[in-house]
Amino acid sequence: MTAFGLQEIMKDAVMTAFATAGPILLVSIGVGLIIAVFQAATSINEQTLTFVPKIVVMALMLIVFGNFMLQQLVDFTLRIFKVMAEMTG
Repeated sequence: MTAFGLQEIMKDAVMTAFATAGPILLVSIGVGLIIAVFQAATSINEQTLTFVPKIVVMALMLIVFGNFMLQQLVDFTLRIFKVMAEMTG
């Protein structure tokens, strides 16, 4: 295994992590921002007001994007196994 090969594997791992976690994190950040603006405008400082909607939205995102995320992880795992098989001969 060369340094370039290891670098490609790490790059693939990071890109897979971004593709897997990205949709949920972006939507969660958006919901948090909307709720923060709402709290600032109304002076409501309730902790559960930020927590509960984020959990609900994240659960919905897992339902919507769960298949895509699982497929990304399966594809990455298959690529890693292929590289391992090529290394052993």
